Amino acid sequence: MSSARRILFALAAFAGATGAAHAANPTMFRDAGCGCCLKWLELVKASLKAPVKVVNSTNMNAIKDKQGVPQALRSCHTVLVGGYVIEGHVPAREIARLLREKPKGVKGLAVAGMPTGSPGMEYGNQRDAYQVMTFGSGGQRVYASYAAR
Repeated sequence: MSSARRILFALAAFAGATGAAHAANPTMFRDAGCGCCLKWLELVKASLKAPVKVVNSTNMNAIKDKQGVPQALRSCHTVLVGGYVIEGHVPAREIARLLREKPKGVKGLAVAGMPTGSPGMEYGNQRDAYQVMTFGSGGQRVYASYAAR
């Protein structure tokens, strides 16, 4: 098989895997070198309502591109659950709310960057102010705000 065909085959397999994960059980895509992702997962896995498959990736940008995560909202890990995309350190209660309410025009939730004090990014009693944002065909809007402390 030529190298071009191998690349096309790999891309097709990747697209199929990420599409299937979107409709099936939750799947987390993460860089293997990132430790906060698994810490976040431990804190929110009850909200995901099923065992989570963890996939280590060397090209997280390709996953985020495929799932339509806006550049300004990107973080370290991407989770596909219940037909939604969860980007970064989104708190469990916001994921549960999204899965319960199923708002129209929302493709997913995101916490941009890696704010101190967000789930998986705990540092003592400190917390940066941050927002959980929606994104999708309905645009971007604030879904929840967390104050600094």
